[in-house]
Amino acid sequence: MGKRVSVRSLIEHPVPVEKFTDTVGVLTSWDNGVLLITRRSGESVRIAESALVAGKTVPSAPARRRGPAASYEELARVAARAWRPVESERLGEWELRAASGFTRRANSVLPLGEPGVPLDEALGAVRRWYGERGLPAYVQTATGAEGTQELLCAELERRGWVREVTAELWTGPLAPVADRGDTAGVVLSREADEAWLGRYQRKGVSEVALRVLRSGSSVWFASVPGPAGPAAIGRCVVDGRWAGFAAVEVDPALRRQGLATAVMAALARRALDEGASAAWLQVEAGNAGARALYAPMGLEVHHAYHHYRAPDAGGTGR
Repeated sequence: MGKRVSVRSLIEHPVPVEKFTDTVGVLTSWDNGVLLITRRSGESVRIAESALVAGKTVPSAPARRRGPAASYEELARVAARAWRPVESERLGEWELRAASGFTRRANSVLPLGEPGVPLDEALGAVRRWYGERGLPAYVQTATGAEGTQELLCAELERRGWVREVTAELWTGPLAPVADRGDTAGVVLSREADEAWLGRYQRKGVSEVALRVLRSGSSVWFASVPGPAGPAAIGRCVVDGRWAGFAAVEVDPALRRQGLATAVMAALARRALDEGASAAWLQVEAGNAGARALYAPMGLEVHHAYHHYRAPDAGGTGR
């Protein structure tokens, strides 16, 4: 239990040629004749014990072909420092975070370890803490890398918590990002001005949102001036060896002209000047355009992360 496995099982209704299917993921339960395996994406697969043909444990994390080596915990902490809540409180090794509902990342529990009390007691405390602030209770979890939280995901699902959003954290070397695109028209600033905020997708940005956007050890905002406000924008937080990219957005009328690549290249060059060597960013699993932009830069998926909402709680932004 809790190990990464590869399982071969019979297909219930075999196609003419194939009789078997292979499932790779973390074994999160084996009860009442049914195995539950959580794939890297967070998807849960149920396999009847009677359909098993073969199975074995496999390495907890496949070898990366390129790019910086990093643990899940290191990246989770770096990402959290780059998008800080306005208020936080510890519950054992869990961090409860709140920012008046601005994005799930700043309004969810980050569980990097044990809460120090039984899980049901911890989840009750989480629901009360967010309820006191008029917010839905969320727990952010991760799957697909060594040290991620497939077992916690399974326990939350057993208790009726609902997985609302799945995204991926991508990593890669920073230099290839800096080498792409013509950066001559990109302007960098320490502040997000009104024009930058006007292009940012979350309209009506509040003072709380500004505090989150400005948080981080070394924050840079990029923009490409256009005839009616910025043609493109981006944000980067430099934290030691890591440069984290976010809010890369382009005027819909000016897409596919290399503007997003130019923004990221300019931010990457500044991050290199500050001593960073590795890049990370987050992208929702269904965002095909973003994935097509990042893959040629040498970035690839490190792990998936998810936001689980407590039963009967309302939603908020990513």
